Amino acid sequence: MTLPIYIYGQQVLRKVAQDIPLDYPNLNELIQNMFETMENSDGIGLAAPQIGLDIRLLVIDLDVLADTYPEYKGYRKAFINPHIVEIDEKSKTESLEEGCLSLPGIHEKVTRHTRIRVQYVDEELKPHDEWFEGYVTRVLQHEIDHLDGVLFTDHLSPFRKQLIKSKLKALMQGKFRCGYRTKVSAR
Repeated sequence: MTLPIYIYGQQVLRKVAQDIPLDYPNLNELIQNMFETMENSDGIGLAAPQIGLDIRLLVIDLDVLADTYPEYKGYRKAFINPHIVEIDEKSKTESLEEGCLSLPGIHEKVTRHTRIRVQYVDEELKPHDEWFEGYVTRVLQHEIDHLDGVLFTDHLSPFRKQLIKSKLKALMQGKFRCGYRTKVSAR
């Protein structure tokens, strides 16, 4: 089932999500609904707060990037209770443009580390403690930020934030267009 995407201004996007028990009700169905929602919204990552749930769950599907990044052919993964436990401070940082399903129409360059260590549980409920490199590292940082109540616009300079202020206000007022179901704040 395709779920509505919560848009900038929704309180749940600013909450720190809680770890979930591994016997969370209908977890597999929720994961499948998140994948379906992400695909129908043309996204490559989706965190639970973006569908209104303040739980630590995210899904990533990088298969659509396989032409540019062949290593991501068939890469489709759910992360339950993910936490970044270490950032390789010796790794370089990289500035690339990011967008977000919860901020339609806004794209800005964000600087992120290129190597991180994440602890999480997979769909088979197996725990992992893994180092990530490459583009998936950027996507993971973006989605885990959602779980920590952080949006990619929070990483922008004060000058860039000022330049997009009117766009953010328009999002909160429901003045935007996108090709997927949304839920706007009732302010």
